[in-house]
Amino acid sequence: MSVKKKIMSTVAVMAAMTATAAHADEMRVALVVKALGIGFFEAAAKGAEEAAAELGNTEIIYTGPTDTTAEGQIEVINALIAQGVNAIAVSANDADALVPALKKAMDRGITVISWDSGVAPDGRMMHLNPSSTELIGNTIIKLAADHMPDGGDVAILSATATATNQNAWIEAAKAVLPNYPGINLVATVYGDDLSDKSYREAEGLMATYPDLKAIIAPTTVGILAACQAVTDAGKIGQVNVTGLGLPSEMAGCVESGATESFAIWNPIDLGYAATYIAHELASGNAKAEPGASISMGRIGSVTLDDTNTGAMSDPFTYDASNIEQFKSIF
Repeated sequence: MSVKKKIMSTVAVMAAMTATAAHADEMRVALVVKALGIGFFEAAAKGAEEAAAELGNTEIIYTGPTDTTAEGQIEVINALIAQGVNAIAVSANDADALVPALKKAMDRGITVISWDSGVAPDGRMMHLNPSSTELIGNTIIKLAADHMPDGGDVAILSATATATNQNAWIEAAKAVLPNYPGINLVATVYGDDLSDKSYREAEGLMATYPDLKAIIAPTTVGILAACQAVTDAGKIGQVNVTGLGLPSEMAGCVESGATESFAIWNPIDLGYAATYIAHELASGNAKAEPGASISMGRIGSVTLDDTNTGAMSDPFTYDASNIEQFKSIF
């Protein structure tokens, strides 16, 4: 072999080694959502990309099933384990069903956190709530009560019956009902975060409870579907739709009067925070343990409780006074 060929061969080997090292150093964080095609999670993905750009040398894998099932998420998680990602940040469709797959991921050295909708403690290192459960529960009841001076019947339209975040918020809402005299919770129904089913459930509530004054939907899919159902039923001004929604999707409901006000945290911030935390844990810059304070970048830090759970921030109320400002953002 000539000297020139030896030099070229050496250069090629060094280049290949450099490329391999660069790939090995790159952090791959998988953002696993309840289902693809949901605006809230697409906004969260934008925040994840923002965090990745800020952290540097980090790749975001935005993924999830096509429908809101635990089985679909388990398939996705197993595929990510096979890929050897560094971290998985999941918003769970079922708190318990995902645990075996996520334990397998942790056994393989993959950092696992849950965010938005939690996983049972055995299946994750920590959980990031978008806000505090108690504050969200109080907020969704207050949003209805503020426009019911004489009290009346309200109903809750939730996502899946197994969604941990939804169930926790509903229990917190029930706990504060004594603080709102005259507000009567008549039913809780489930639309499974499917627009058509949520619409039918809202129709059913109005038919079953003719004196219904408000539908509270702590789900971005459910609140929009309920708004449409109330509009189609000609009950704007009679039934107020409130809960948790996206300004971009709810602007028309506020403008029509079907929704007086609603609340949400910023999903961009939530995706950003979940990614930042996953990166901090996977890189060894932080440890998930009770009392730990973990950086969330520009948002601040989260402090974990004795279940390794922490809250990002308070929810924010949107109404006719500010909907124009936010509807073009998310």
